[in-house]
Amino acid sequence: MKFSEIKDMTQVEAAAKSRDLRQEMFNLRLQQASATLEKPARLRTLRRDIARLETRASQLRNPRRKRLNLIEYG
Repeated sequence: MKFSEIKDMTQVEAAAKSRDLRQEMFNLRLQQASATLEKPARLRTLRRDIARLETRASQLRNPRRKRLNLIEYG
């Protein structure tokens, strides 16, 4: 999932998607523990997608902070 896909999400949509990805990550961790995980790289991509969603949720919660970051970092 790219950030451009996440950019247009509302806060509710981002929270729902994050919840779904966390559930998927939980299931993959159970598979990893039982040695039935087929795609171990999927854990890494899920972790990064969750971080992207949390970043977007933070930006939506604090629009002023986002504007200040754009000013400071260009």
